[in-house]
Amino acid sequence: IHAFRGKTFVIAFGGEVVADGRFFDLTHDLNLLAALGVRLVLVHGARLQIEAKLKERRRRPRFHQGLRVTDEVALACAKEASGRLRVEIEAALSMGLPNSPMAGADIRVASGNFITAKPIGVMNGVDLMHTGEVRKIDAVAIQKRLEDNELVLLSPLGYSPSGEVLNLALEDVAAATAIALKAEKLIFLMETHGVTGRRGELLRDLTVRQAKVILAKEESAGNDMRLYLLRAVQSCEGGVKRAHLISGHVDDGLLLELFTHKGVGTMVTPDPIETLRQAKIEDIGGILRLVEPLEAEGILVKRGRDRLEREIGRFVAL
Repeated sequence: IHAFRGKTFVIAFGGEVVADGRFFDLTHDLNLLAALGVRLVLVHGARLQIEAKLKERRRRPRFHQGLRVTDEVALACAKEASGRLRVEIEAALSMGLPNSPMAGADIRVASGNFITAKPIGVMNGVDLMHTGEVRKIDAVAIQKRLEDNELVLLSPLGYSPSGEVLNLALEDVAAATAIALKAEKLIFLMETHGVTGRRGELLRDLTVRQAKVILAKEESAGNDMRLYLLRAVQSCEGGVKRAHLISGHVDDGLLLELFTHKGVGTMVTPDPIETLRQAKIEDIGGILRLVEPLEAEGILVKRGRDRLEREIGRFVAL
């Protein structure tokens, strides 16, 4: 459970997680991860809130290949929605009442202009206007905040060198951030349980190669699963060790994915996962190196080499 101390997790979720109250439950998991020394970067979406703002103005949303066509009105809605969401998320992370998910927490939230973006322009004959893509993530600035034990919160907005505000895709921001930070994990909270097979079964483990085969067969360009899986593959190819696609509807789903063997979603890895095997006599040296620090702290009972040799059948190794 201490394996992730000092590691960086990028966790991305849509605006619906905040709208329906699920973020309140998620704060419990985030509080525990922070207490374990995990460095957290949250990336929130705002699609649901932008849709609501457009509806108020009697404007119809427009999309092209899964990306919003952001005109002046849509951009104003995106700014307003992201600003409100950021405040609501910061408020939830600031709770410290007894018996609340954040009881005893001391999480400080940092946000800022960490994302430099560029306009996408015309795509297949369609002008996406104020829709952009990530040009650069200020990884140094984010790392400084993380080293100061702050949680970094990123909105799906970027800024061009000329000062233009651009509307970005959640998955683009999350993947680019994870790659720039060389994150241990990129985690997408989805509306579905993960990637499923032909018979609807949950595919718990995928290599980048296997994921690419699925993407090649998936025809729905706007499907959230496909968009997230595509960015999961890109992040793993960019140096991120693990990418996870899990449901945001499962209670304690984040912790179950991280701290149980089977998990609750789909994990994407650059290479096949090493499997457990029966430990052998030649593994004793490595076992001793692992347990000696814990024995010194009194966490484990001391075992001599002779006892390990007798009980080697009780151990497993990678």
